[in-house]
Amino acid sequence: MIVEIWPAPSAPAWRLVTDAVMGGVSHGTICDEVVGQRRAMRMRGTVSTENNGGFIQIAIDLAAEGCCFDAMALTGVDIDVLGNGESYGAHLRTTDLIRPQQSYRQGFAAGPEWHTVRLPFAQFMPHRTDIAFDPGRLKRLGLVAIGREFTADLSVARLAFY
Repeated sequence: MIVEIWPAPSAPAWRLVTDAVMGGVSHGTICDEVVGQRRAMRMRGTVSTENNGGFIQIAIDLAAEGCCFDAMALTGVDIDVLGNGESYGAHLRTTDLIRPQQSYRQGFAAGPEWHTVRLPFAQFMPHRTDIAFDPGRLKRLGLVAIGREFTADLSVARLAFY
């Protein structure tokens, strides 16, 4: 079974989050545009580790506030990406997590050609939490340029759960 999240009719909106929320100086932009002949959400920017920063992110809420997306019968995430050859992170949050720095993380590469990145739930690693990952309680997915100084350019043409 495949559950298409974006793009889809009445799909949730992507939003940009940077380390400025904690005093960092990284900056980025988000734009819905055609990239490589596909409609995509594109994140571009500069990641800076100055002032205890180090990330820019595009995030999509998977459920309305107070609810969760139940992916218990599914295996993982498919994301169609195109990038600048850098490594990025997929960060999942569940309703069990209360601190903003907590997530379940898995890395992926985004090369200069469109390709599908398949990220099994079993390979997401907990970050700053001891709570076991529960795919039945998904809240948000973030695609993140993080942890080192570099120029980010990541386009997403499709997000689905499989």
